[in-house]
Amino acid sequence: MNQYEVTFIVDPVLSDAEIKQTSENYVDLLKTEGCQIVHVDEMGLRQLAYPIKKRNSGIYYCIEFQSDSGVIISRLELALRRDERIMRFLTVALDKFGIKYNEDKRNGLIKKRDKTEKKAEKSYGSSPATGKQDDVKATKSAPATPAPAPAAPAPVATKEEEE
Repeated sequence: MNQYEVTFIVDPVLSDAEIKQTSENYVDLLKTEGCQIVHVDEMGLRQLAYPIKKRNSGIYYCIEFQSDSGVIISRLELALRRDERIMRFLTVALDKFGIKYNEDKRNGLIKKRDKTEKKAEKSYGSSPATGKQDDVKATKSAPATPAPAPAAPAPVATKEEEE
């Protein structure tokens, strides 16, 4: 069985019930086509990198599913294109590394870094794992001394000097 992941952005202007119904419609569509739903993730309201349909934010959903054939992908994408509530979508076929990563993420083995960790790393120059300062920032460099000038080239005799 091939494993796929579809991520889509729902228009945030809709009511909570309409937003939930939208995601449930696509889960039901996949189930009726014989797909096994592995995981449904509502990522919530997020800021968009650029405006889409004059909106600056959207509600992200990710559905991970297994299918015997890729025929369902074209049907799913057609339904997503026709739905006015969907702002953008992306369907990806997962390889073994993507499947393993998603399983580890669901099991809590992969976590997001805290903003405080990132700020501490930037301000102190330390790595979060060791807590030690980087060697580059810890050592003071000696004042730079200018390099010695190259020796002047030897004079070349011209025809006039030879005569």
